[in-house]
Formats: sequence, C-alpha cells, structure tokens
Amino acid sequence: MTTRRRFLATSALALPSISSWLKAAETPLPFKISLAQWSLHKAHFAGTMKNMDFPAVAKNDFGITGIEFVNQFWKDQAKDQSYLKELKQRCTDLGVTPVLIMCDGEGNLGDPDQAKRHQAVDNHKKWVEAAIFLGCHSIRVNAATGDAGTPEEQRGRAAEGLRKLAEFAKPHDIGVIVENHGGLSSNGEWLAATIKEVGLPNAGTLPDFGNFHSYDRYKGVDETMPYAKGVSAKSHDFDPVTGEETQTDYRKMMDLVIKKHAYSGWVGIEYEGSKLDEPAGIRATKALLEKIRAEMVKA
Repeated sequence: MTTRRRFLATSALALPSISSWLKAAETPLPFKISLAQWSLHKAHFAGTMKNMDFPAVAKNDFGITGIEFVNQFWKDQAKDQSYLKELKQRCTDLGVTPVLIMCDGEGNLGDPDQAKRHQAVDNHKKWVEAAIFLGCHSIRVNAATGDAGTPEEQRGRAAEGLRKLAEFAKPHDIGVIVENHGGLSSNGEWLAATIKEVGLPNAGTLPDFGNFHSYDRYKGVDETMPYAKGVSAKSHDFDPVTGEETQTDYRKMMDLVIKKHAYSGWVGIEYEGSKLDEPAGIRATKALLEKIRAEMVKA
C-alpha cells in the first residue's frame, strides 16, 4: 500500500512535466529550414558534387529536408524528362521537399529591348515547367533591367516581364519571386513597388539578408516581406565563441521576418563565406537558426 501511495504521488508530480512535453511537441515551429544549393557552389564548380546528389547531401550530411535548387548547376537538364524523373524520385525516397529553383542566365526580364525582354520571359518558362514537375512552389528570378532609363522606367519594364512570366505560371500555382540581387532590385522600396505594379498574387519576393549592399538590410527586408514567398538567410562569418553571424543581427532579422510579418514558411540557408568551408558554414548557419527558433518556441 505504501508503495502504491508513493507511486501515485510521484506520478502526480510528474504530470506537469509530461503535460509540458506534450504541449511542446504539439507547438508548430515558427519557420522551416531549407538549404540553398548555392551554399555548395564551390563544390559544384570544382566538380566534386553533382546536382543529382544535392538531395542526399542536404538530408544525410546536414539533416535538412527542404532544398532550393540553382539552375546553373543543371542547366542542360531543364527539359530532360528522364533526368527530372530521377531527381524527383530521389527527393521522394529521401523525404526531401524541393522548395524552389533559383534561375540565372536566362536574360533580363526588364530588358530595354522589347524583343529581348519577351525572349527572357520565354527562356524562363522551362524552369516553371521543371518546378511544376518537381513540386516546387516557386522559381526565383531577377528583375534585371540593363540599368537603362530612370528607376520608374526600369520598374515598368521589369513589371511587364515579370507579369508575363507570372501569368504563365499562375494556372500551375507556381510563384515567380524576385530576390534583391543587385542593381535596383537591391533597393527595397523599388523592388516592393515593382511587385506591387505586377499586381498578381503569385508574383512575390525572396528577401535576402545580405544582398542589399549599401541599402539598409533591415529596412530592405521590412519593405519586401509583405510580398515574400521565401526568405534567404545569407551568412558569411561567425563569432567563434557565440556562434552569432557577424554581418547580420539574426535575431533582429528573424524577429522582423517571423514576428512582425507573420511569416511561417521556408528560411533558406545560403552560406557564402570564406573563413569556414562550405559544410562548416552551413552547419553554423543551421545551428544559429535552430537556436533562434527554439528561443521563439520557448517564448
């Protein structure tokens, strides 16, 4: 009888901790972590890694189950159905989610020459189709304008090109999202106004923490987050003691993204530093994001 009473008393004391554990297990994470393929660009350019291996590397080496492809690492396979089928199967077998495709080198969507502008739109369509097949939610494009004309004229051209591409992608529920990636696109106010002018729900942004250059990065992210369909957590260097990123205040940035703008989608690791090698840089970025995410859940 004494043993039974002691067991019941001990169980009663344990109930709050069990309840807390169950509550924590049911709490949805404030954001998901993906891996941008550009984080491994040195390995790709050196020929030590192939695009087909990216899903397995993300999952097995880093424990990341969302991936963001870069088109230049498999540019000749965009329309290769057997290649796409195998790539998709590898993702499925591994339980990896293809998140988006970052597209470069397909022409300027805001080119001052109308024929070239329309050709750029056509050049991007194969990546929309690849995204559809793989199950990505978006393709990331550039609002490149050739730097000709006033900012307003460049915005009009970029909006036209983006609108034509977004119209093509819209029936398939594929986003056409623009990263702050140099030129006027690295001006948050200009980029937000451009997406607003496009005026389609599947046209949006991919705010990058580190691509605003001389423009205030926190202001730029704040201005482009209302249109965000993804977020790129650019990282370069880390404090060896605290693990904090030295160029961006990640807590300030993630509070802006998650708390102010109520974003809950994928946050892509995009390590671009040189002091740490690529695998170490990816792990450092992931550790910091996971630390901040745990703090948000606890709060």
